[in-house]
Amino acid sequence: MRFSVLASGSTGNAFYIETDRERLLVDVGLSGKQMELLFAKIKRNLKDLSGILITHEHSDHIKGLGVIARKYQLPIYANEKTWRAMESLIGEIPSEQKFIFPVGTVKTFGDIDVESFGVSHDAAEPMFYVFHHGGKKLALITDTGYVSERMKGIIRHADVFIFESNHDVEMLRMGKYPWSVKRRILSDVGHVSNEDAGLALADVIGDQTKRIYLAHLSQDNNMKELARMTVTQTLASKGIIVGEQFHLYDTDPSCPTEMACV
Repeated sequence: MRFSVLASGSTGNAFYIETDRERLLVDVGLSGKQMELLFAKIKRNLKDLSGILITHEHSDHIKGLGVIARKYQLPIYANEKTWRAMESLIGEIPSEQKFIFPVGTVKTFGDIDVESFGVSHDAAEPMFYVFHHGGKKLALITDTGYVSERMKGIIRHADVFIFESNHDVEMLRMGKYPWSVKRRILSDVGHVSNEDAGLALADVIGDQTKRIYLAHLSQDNNMKELARMTVTQTLASKGIIVGEQFHLYDTDPSCPTEMACV
């Protein structure tokens, strides 16, 4: 498997993964034009996609979905509650492009098995994905207020993690957001902090883990350097040293990561 985190953050999210046979996009949280530019940067074309997987209906995950799906006539996969929540937001989609992907199931796309699992976020029925191919495993998890033991069991021992590290708690507490927004972010249906990301990762990193990408960083309440430092220090406190077995990587709201192999 090869992949790129095309965009990650509060302004828009999109993730691309491929094998020699399949090409999948998770979420379309940027405009159609921006998505085409991101694909050009990784030297890929949207018309070659096998399908689009949706995690939940928030705008930073579906902003360009309707436009891209209609323009390129791409199949869309989401669970029933997410479909109901987003249908009025994405415009008319032909019925032959709409598919149900229930939470807690495995769907096979050619030579990729995709496992969906529920997370804790203030959306209709948010879910994320683990990708399996050739004995390799990539886990994608953002937009969750906490990482439960059930979630950890599903994502544990992945070769690659794309993992939420949304905010620094003190930056958030001292920042400009209204208290109602701060309370939502800090809640069990909000977003995972840098420290909590490190603690959760300490429980799921396996011997085969090689890459961890810190994702969905808040532009107002976090910094790449701070996220990396906090996660590194938190892992070190558990006896796990970044750089020995695996490496930490940044993601960006507007610049894709380099295509990498799982």
